[in-house]
Amino acid sequence: MKWDKQDVSPLLVKNISAKYSCDLLTASILARRGILQGKDILYYLEDDPRHLRNPFEMSGMEDAVDRILAAKEEGEKILVFGDRDVDGISSSAMLTEFLRSIGLDVNVRLPYKDEPYGLTIPVINEFASEYGTLIITVDCGISNMEEVKHASSLGIDVIITDHHNPQEEVPEAHAIINPKLGSSYPFRDLAGCGVVYKLVSALRFALKSELYCQPLCLLNTRPLNDSWVVEIAKLRNLVLVDTLTETIIPGVLSIGDTRLPAFLEGQQILVWDLNLQKQTMAKIFGRNVEIYMQDISAEIGKEIPSAAGKSLIRLKEISKTAKYSDEESSELDVLVNLFITFIRQREKLFTQEDAQDLQLACLGTIADIMPLRDENRIIVRQGLKSLLEKPRSGLLELMFKLELMGRRSGTTEISWVLCPAINATGRMGSPEKALNLLMEKEQHKREALVSEIIALNEERKKLGEDIWEFVEPLATESLKNYKEKFALAGGKNIPRGVTGIMASRLTSRLKVPSLVASIGDEVITASLRSTRAYDLNNLLEPKSNLFLDWGGHNYAAGFSMHPSNWDIFLDYIKEISGEITLSEAKDEDFLTIDAELPLSFLNPDIYNLIDLFEPYGEANDTLTFLSRKLLISELSLIGKPEAKHVKLTLDAGKHKWPAVYWQAAEKVKREFDLGDMVDIVYKVTRNWYKGSETPQLVIHDLKRSDA
Repeated sequence: MKWDKQDVSPLLVKNISAKYSCDLLTASILARRGILQGKDILYYLEDDPRHLRNPFEMSGMEDAVDRILAAKEEGEKILVFGDRDVDGISSSAMLTEFLRSIGLDVNVRLPYKDEPYGLTIPVINEFASEYGTLIITVDCGISNMEEVKHASSLGIDVIITDHHNPQEEVPEAHAIINPKLGSSYPFRDLAGCGVVYKLVSALRFALKSELYCQPLCLLNTRPLNDSWVVEIAKLRNLVLVDTLTETIIPGVLSIGDTRLPAFLEGQQILVWDLNLQKQTMAKIFGRNVEIYMQDISAEIGKEIPSAAGKSLIRLKEISKTAKYSDEESSELDVLVNLFITFIRQREKLFTQEDAQDLQLACLGTIADIMPLRDENRIIVRQGLKSLLEKPRSGLLELMFKLELMGRRSGTTEISWVLCPAINATGRMGSPEKALNLLMEKEQHKREALVSEIIALNEERKKLGEDIWEFVEPLATESLKNYKEKFALAGGKNIPRGVTGIMASRLTSRLKVPSLVASIGDEVITASLRSTRAYDLNNLLEPKSNLFLDWGGHNYAAGFSMHPSNWDIFLDYIKEISGEITLSEAKDEDFLTIDAELPLSFLNPDIYNLIDLFEPYGEANDTLTFLSRKLLISELSLIGKPEAKHVKLTLDAGKHKWPAVYWQAAEKVKREFDLGDMVDIVYKVTRNWYKGSETPQLVIHDLKRSDA
């Protein structure tokens, strides 16, 4: 294998270390991974929930909150409609529980058995017959144009919360909350449960804070040569919505000749150090001009003692938010960030209930393979922390049955053990079992549901293997029809519940975009998975007229269609397959190294670094290290029925490390042996076995040091 450790500038590493107060090794890994901007580094070095983005930055959020609060006031009946996968199930449970907790009459519905994905006319009609007036979709809805129009005709409002790619036309809903819609929200890659978490957070703020929808301004003045600068930030729901900067020479202009009166009209004006601001305003406009301002410094000082008695200039020097800003922060910036932190702490927006919600948001984010960057890192990190400390009811019983309790579970265990068990309920047509588990109050009922879920998961595994025996050769054979750039398998014996997992498996195996279709008599349902930077929208959008419904993400999508359109679609794929452009396949013999560790660094403290870069997953691979001249002090072969793997003890001087090298038995005595000094590329893990956790290196490649 080729080992590649990218060179990085020592000066760059030193600058990152100094600016962001991290050690040089951490700084070098950030630099090597191209994480160079403060706004990105923040989410690796910090995990406080206060760094989560404000939900009201998302378009449609205030409209959705107002409509739900109106439904609460009027005692309306609400339907939460979700998807059948982990993301949709966790989203539905989170929103339903919260709405019920504040006194709303809420039903919840998922697609059961062979029902299609997304909101349907029969579901809407059923809800209308029960005199329902508001539907909230979660993890779906962005492509339900006709369904939303039908609901409106029956007097039912629809709020859509979704994260799938919006098409050119979007439904005429009462409100749409989707980070991919428009440009107002800075992070597009929230999972569906992340979007719902934002909605619940916004509702909590609206119910707790007197500042909900209240206009206010933060004002500060500062000298500039022979003039004064007046800076004002206008906030709504703690979101910065407008700013004004006026540079004024004292005695030249009256306040009426500036933009200040119009900007400040109807606003509550808050300042830091009222006496100082009054004196400054008198210098600028004369003592006859009086602006009513409210001093917030004392109140903030009580809530945040570290800020008490300090000037904004001094606070700027110690501001964590300012430290991560890629632009020079002003005193007004510091005041805005301080005020937002103060309100969040005063209103106690991050509570145990919030931590319980983050457990669900964490599950959906991991299961939907969302990029683990930006605020997804905090969602998953805080969710995992809460899950390990105090799992919510339902997850507690399921984790116990899956033998995940009492151990340090990370994204690997969640994605490979917990999420598939929940997902199995949807794949087998009974997502209500997982949904009920997450919301059931009685323990004996939860335990019964867990047994049913485990049984469904075993059934799903067997079904998956049986279907794979049919799908894999069919897809492999299809490659020749599509210029070796696309794989396709369809059949009446393929259940719709496994099309997604089969498509993922094909893509991983064949390294090309893949499609698996369940062919029914009335509807064909297909799942697509992509690879090598091919955007599935390029494939689906030109033929959207063939589909009953379609959508998804750039690399994971799906559609349904009438069987009469299937042959037309196949001809289309065959025709354009030659135009499919795939990036060069990643060389599997190419190892990218994050850092070369001297042997002195191979001590238990290395786990501090490993944990800092958690969570690992999509867009954040596990750290890979290189170390040289370790002694193989013990060596044995492991594996059943045939010993294919190697178990080693590597002597790093002060510490000895257990290690495993998978599929390497045939290399023993040929490429390395007991007593050899070796160079290794590896990752540092924790091995859990029979209730005990031990350190372990997992070797990617190994060479004799003198090679």
